[in-house]
Amino acid sequence: MTIVFQALVLLLVLLTFVLVVAVPVVLATPGEWQRYQRLVYLGAGVWVLLIFAIGLMDVFLV
Repeated sequence: MTIVFQALVLLLVLLTFVLVVAVPVVLATPGEWQRYQRLVYLGAGVWVLLIFAIGLMDVFLV
């Protein structure tokens, strides 16, 4: 289970880097917000789910 926990943390870190770069670019480029709005919301939703999953795993495993 430790490997799963570490994989989730790695996924969270990678997704955070992607969102930190991608969201300002999408918002700054004219007309791109309407095109990538669903993808940004999906990324934010996955990010929140990862936070809860890591939190629950930390409570029950560590």
